[in-house]
Formats: sequence, structure tokens, C-alpha cells
Amino acid sequence: MLNHEINRRFKSRITGGGALLLPGAANALAARVIEDLGFEAVYLSGAGLTNTYLGMPDLAFISLPEIAQHTAAIRDATELPIVVDADNGFGNGLNVRHTVRTLERAGASAIQLEDQKTPKRCGHFSGKEVVPLAEARSRIRAAVDSRQDENTLIVARTDAAATDGLSEALDRAAAFVEDGADITFVEAPQTVDDLRAIPARLADTPQLVNLVVGGKTPILSVDDFTDMGFALVLYANVALQSALFGMQTALTQLKDQGRMDESGPLAGFMERQRVVRKDLFDDLDNRYAY
Repeated sequence: MLNHEINRRFKSRITGGGALLLPGAANALAARVIEDLGFEAVYLSGAGLTNTYLGMPDLAFISLPEIAQHTAAIRDATELPIVVDADNGFGNGLNVRHTVRTLERAGASAIQLEDQKTPKRCGHFSGKEVVPLAEARSRIRAAVDSRQDENTLIVARTDAAATDGLSEALDRAAAFVEDGADITFVEAPQTVDDLRAIPARLADTPQLVNLVVGGKTPILSVDDFTDMGFALVLYANVALQSALFGMQTALTQLKDQGRMDESGPLAGFMERQRVVRKDLFDDLDNRYAY
């Protein structure tokens, strides 16, 4: 399926009502699992990519070429819409223009930009700082102007709730809507009342809520978030955290017992091949044989 059509369908789904559960993937294999399980879209997490690709914390170590490389790999592995975390756009409006055009070519269906200063931090870390509102708005305007497909969505995130309070964050989100953002994302609200206030204030624009297991935002059900008026319920790193737990579990058993077979806590060999579509590549190999 062409990316334009993927984007068009995703845009229609986001504006069609009912919260969409959005799991994060740090690589193409995780995206394959997410699609295989029947989710409707996938999120390329900057934090997850930093953790898995570099083995480092989410403190602005990932670059645009690395994000674009992984976006392209996920696009090749799945036909799901991809929401891509582009951090703060890697600079000023001109840098944001380059970021959006690069990620759109790589296969992004939606591109998320935030208002943090460089170096940025994970949204659930302490010590964040945001740029002045005028600078933040210039990033969103540049992103909106730079996309080539009108169905590519711009997600405008603000971290101002942590630095200046929820009211300032809501004001920023409203300003981003004026600048053309398709979705707004108020990061790290800390109470249920704060959560309710977000779609109540920004009712005319789809809202994303980010749920970090062990993080600052209360975890509620998808139905609860639908009732509040959210359009996207993001679990950016559940796949990563469960994979880390799974590796620790399996490798501890291997170390303790000195052996591992298919009775162990792992997917079998054939299941691994099924998820990565080996049968598809076998068919292609036969088709192009000479």
C-alpha cells in the first residue's frame, strides 16, 4: 500500500471517534509483532530507540539519520501507520523543515515535535526545560509548511506542564493548534483531573495521552480515555520493557542451568520465522529463481 493511502486512512481513523491504542516499537521486529497482534498503528519511540540501539538513556543521543533509518525499516516491515518521535526537530525552523521532509520520505504517517530545549530529556524525567513559546510555535509552523502530503499529521507536544504548570501547557497546545498542528500532546499530566482538563480545553483537536509504566501519569483504561475525549492512547515502551524483562528472565535461566531448549521462556524457532515472514521471502526466492 502506498504511504499516501496509509496516511489518509490513519487521518480518517484519528478523527473518526474512539481512542486508538498506540504501542511503541523501538525496531522493525517490534513493529512486526505489533502488526501481527492486530494493532492499528505503531509509534517509533525516541526513548526506546535510544535504549535499544545505543544502550543509553533518553537524553538526546539519537540523531535524525538514525531515526530516519529506523522509520524506513519499520515502513518496509509493516503497512501500519507510523507515528515518529522527532524530539525537538533538531534545531530551528529550517532544521525542522529538513526533519519533516526526511521522515516523511522515510515513511512516517505522523511526526511528533516537542518544545523542549536542547539537550532534551525523556518526558517523565526531571530537569526538563522548554523554549520560549514563539520559538516553539515556529517549529510547528515550519513542520506544517514542510510536509508534502496533506495527510501526514503533525503532532505538537509540550512539556510545559512540568516547568510552568498545566495552564501554560494548555495555552501552548492551543497556540500549536492555531499554527496548524493536527494533534496535540500535553506530556506528563499527574492527576486524573489534569487528564480530564486536556481534551476539555482542546476539544476541537485530537489529543494524545502518553502512559509510561512506572511514570508520572495515572494509568486508566482505553474506555476511560475515550470518555474523556482522547484520540490516541500511547504506550511508547511497553514492548521494550517487556522485552527487557523477557531477556533478563531467559538469560538468567540460561546462566543458572547452562542450557536452554524450547521449554524455556522464549518464542520457538518456527514462531520467530513466522513473525518475520520467512514464508514470504521463500516465495519471492522461488519466484526469482533462475
